[in-house]
Amino acid sequence: MGHCVKMVRRVVIVGGGVIGLCTAYYSAMCGHRVTLIDRNPQQRDGCSFGNNGMIVPSHFVPLAAPGMVALGLKWMWNPESPFYIKPRLNWELLDWGFKFWSAANASHVCRSAPLLRDLQMASRGCFEDLSALPDLDFGLSQRGLLMLCKTQHGLDDEARMAGIANGLGIPAEVLDSKEVVVREPNVRMDIAGAVFYPKDCHLSPSRLMDGLLAQCEAMGVQFRWQTDVTGFKFEANRIAAATTSNDEIAGDEFMLCGGVWSSLITRSLDLNLPMQAGRGYSLTLPKPRQLPKICSIFTEARVAVTPIGEALRFGGTMELVGLNEGVNPARVRGIIKSVPNYYPEFVPDDFNGIESWSGLRPCSPDGLPYIGRTARFSNLSIATGHAMMGLSLAPITGKLMAELLCDKKPSIDLNQLSPDRYA
Repeated sequence: MGHCVKMVRRVVIVGGGVIGLCTAYYSAMCGHRVTLIDRNPQQRDGCSFGNNGMIVPSHFVPLAAPGMVALGLKWMWNPESPFYIKPRLNWELLDWGFKFWSAANASHVCRSAPLLRDLQMASRGCFEDLSALPDLDFGLSQRGLLMLCKTQHGLDDEARMAGIANGLGIPAEVLDSKEVVVREPNVRMDIAGAVFYPKDCHLSPSRLMDGLLAQCEAMGVQFRWQTDVTGFKFEANRIAAATTSNDEIAGDEFMLCGGVWSSLITRSLDLNLPMQAGRGYSLTLPKPRQLPKICSIFTEARVAVTPIGEALRFGGTMELVGLNEGVNPARVRGIIKSVPNYYPEFVPDDFNGIESWSGLRPCSPDGLPYIGRTARFSNLSIATGHAMMGLSLAPITGKLMAELLCDKKPSIDLNQLSPDRYA
């Protein structure tokens, strides 16, 4: 990206997850003076660390898609199902639910799919560039992804999606169970078949986070850990400074990348950024019975499986439970029970003593992230709401935020992603 700046700006980034770090990295690459504020200590384990580390051009359908509302209602009554909404009388949840229902239609998917494809493919290119840096090794594996289908019905559904993917220029190949064995000889599977997406990749999230942090520090990014943003100072339609639990941080540009916590901050700025926290879980087996080479998704169970070094991570579920980082044992049981259905060599006891991780994903009602400037404040940009695609879309998000900072025309049209779309 190189030095693209005529005027050095003081950039204040709120949020030190993968989106915040990528935004800091690309902003510093442009020669700006960057300060990043995060409410957590440097040793943290938020959403950016315990996820499945997948880069997914295969994910071109937003969460708000036809059939999702019916599926969600069906799953709600099963405590171990992949999706759950905790029933509660909460105006923000009701409002979000109505907006989700309004967006879950075919025309929204048609509009969103080419945009998500462009974002995913551009982000994949950024990951390749980052992994080529001499001192940034995060275990990038470009072996593709298998959508493993337990049933013929599941395979037929995925084959239809593969047809749409190919039409969008995202290569996808339908495989029967014997062809899957050729791709993945290390694991015995009980499946009808799979769809293979060769452009998908996986990596180690914690190594990526550590590497990005080191790159940012080397470029002079200042970090303020354990610092809460408590408010802002304004000059006309601009933010002049962020007031924090420790001091005041002045800046020329402010970038909000605080994940699901962003909505608490936008409320204090009188901005409407509807978002719900989608709690997800993962379990990592340090010495699995069998170790696949390729990352995969158990299609019907909605569980993602990623080899990370010698370990194997299983992740899944989407629970809308508010800002609650606890663990629901029933959801974890749902993930564990699904494993032997697809990988019959594994048994539930393999997970005894394995600590489950949970994290809150920021979910917008239309399933698209918020990326761009706000009309209300001329020097405020927002990047959040990526749901389950935060890691996958982080580098392109950071690059787009840096382009806004340099007053360049964004390399991808951001109209559909405007943070003001629910204003």
